[in-house]
Amino acid sequence: MQAMPFSAGRQRPRAVPPAGACDCHVHVYDGRYPAAPGAKLLPPDASARDYRALQRRMGTTRAVLVTPSTYGTDNRCMLDGLAALGPQARGVAVVTGDESDAELQRLHGAGVRGVRLNLSLGVSGTADMLEPLARRIAPLGWHLQLLMAPDLLAAQAGVLRRLPVPLVFDHFGRIAPGAQGQAAHALLLELLQGGRAWIKLSGGYIVSALRTVEDPALDPLAASYLRCAPERVLWGSDWPHATASAGLQPMPDDARQIDRLHDWLRLAAVSPRRVLVDNPQALYGFPLFEPDRRHIP
Repeated sequence: MQAMPFSAGRQRPRAVPPAGACDCHVHVYDGRYPAAPGAKLLPPDASARDYRALQRRMGTTRAVLVTPSTYGTDNRCMLDGLAALGPQARGVAVVTGDESDAELQRLHGAGVRGVRLNLSLGVSGTADMLEPLARRIAPLGWHLQLLMAPDLLAAQAGVLRRLPVPLVFDHFGRIAPGAQGQAAHALLLELLQGGRAWIKLSGGYIVSALRTVEDPALDPLAASYLRCAPERVLWGSDWPHATASAGLQPMPDDARQIDRLHDWLRLAAVSPRRVLVDNPQALYGFPLFEPDRRHIP
């Protein structure tokens, strides 16, 4: 195959994803939209069309677009991506909480099903927004997606336990391999097991000390989530890998990311369909996907 923008390698995954598989963490970038003041990641343009090519390589069908930290609370680029990808895409926006009901309904109609609060690389939002944001989006049935350092995560335990919306933690919850059993990891397992939260096995190369998804130290961390609550685990590529464009780690091979997910699924004895099809359907409200039963792995 030809080289793909923002993805190393050219081969397809060895493990074929099930029909209807969803990549639950994708960003798009467009120079027509200005970066927010103070934005730390300023990657080149990466379009929905570019991502379509990667989908064909990976064998995925559905996608969840997340407004990246680059744009602050400007969701226009993400919404353009949703329009381009159509009904097989959902969105996660970044908001201030002061938006009108009409604006939130407009976002919902465009396919948005959650709000992200990025307390790691974000340029908007603080931990004080957790409760106000959750109350604001609860009537819509949306979830609150969180990215924060483990010490801050543990410090917010009491707040997180009482929020009135589902929580989604991306990038392995920012837990480093080898930190299993520490306070933040224990809290995530508690929230998962209690049906209060979901975890994305995304950005493994970000939390890895080796800066690669090939890191074997990721295996027990991924398995800890899958064994705790397999019905609450999602997967995402984190394409187009803005941290790689910034030189913080090598550009990932997204086919290998699919293969590594299947390694973790085998380790925890969890079906690929559970994580790649059924769980995204439940969280993001995709229509039920009923493939030919003869081809379900």
